[in-house]
Amino acid sequence: MANTIRASVIQSCTARFNLSETLDKFEKLTRLAKERDGSQLVVFPEGFIGGYPKWSTFSCFVGERTSEGRDEFVKYHNAAVEIPSPATDRIAEVSKATGVFVVMGVIERDVGTLYCTAIFVDPVEGLVAKHRKLLPTACERLIWGQGDGSTLPVVAKKFQSSVEPARTVETKISATICWENYMPLLRTYYYSLGTQIYCVPTVDARETWESSMRHIAFEGRCFVLSACQFATEKDYPLDHPVADTSNRNPDNVMINGGSLIVSPLGKVLAGPTRKPEDILTADLDLDDIVRGKFDLDAVGHYSRPDVFQFKANISP
Repeated sequence: MANTIRASVIQSCTARFNLSETLDKFEKLTRLAKERDGSQLVVFPEGFIGGYPKWSTFSCFVGERTSEGRDEFVKYHNAAVEIPSPATDRIAEVSKATGVFVVMGVIERDVGTLYCTAIFVDPVEGLVAKHRKLLPTACERLIWGQGDGSTLPVVAKKFQSSVEPARTVETKISATICWENYMPLLRTYYYSLGTQIYCVPTVDARETWESSMRHIAFEGRCFVLSACQFATEKDYPLDHPVADTSNRNPDNVMINGGSLIVSPLGKVLAGPTRKPEDILTADLDLDDIVRGKFDLDAVGHYSRPDVFQFKANISP
């Protein structure tokens, strides 16, 4: 157990696309995870900064766009953040003050294009890496660009053991956003780089999501930390689209959570939770990864490179 760190997933949501309020919420929850649970690493959901525009259509049709849809995109574009920016500086300040490593989903603005991005923030080094979602899903492609091979990091990080403070625990951390997790070759790429803490910012609140996360943890022999938003209509601007405009109610659920933490043998260590706001925490014994790879290493002794070959086009 000496090779152990303590990590949390945060279930919460963007505050009405309001950057200042959302950053305040981030700081409150990070400090709570640290002070109450002793967390050393926290994972926040997809689009936590910038927001996930559930039910929005941006008034888009095949062959046509509208002025109303363009105006809605202006609002969403303005809610996004540049990387780096004062917003990421604030996240780095909280990380440094608490000593907590942060993985967070943000909507990144790069000139005219938005990206669904995960950032990695180290309490000592600050912003160390980012990953842009490779393939937005369905209508997300209207509003987000595609990531590429230049932002597929696996970040090496040394932590103090949560069991034996005199000991250093070496980890490798990756992030895969929402339905990217259904891209087998992307998973294989991260496995090949030795990911140990496989972070999953998401907004998929379906019951099937737990099965997917357990499969990936078991397949990759890694810890899976899945953080999902939980949001109701009151967490969005008053004029935001909803499922049923004839039955608007502040308490109607828009995104139903389901955050969880899974071990390398597919055991659920915490969650899934359906609470509106929650912090799930677990001790991650990195030796469990080796215990799992005793009989299954998907990119090692349980692979057949003589039959199947894997190639990734990775930019510097």
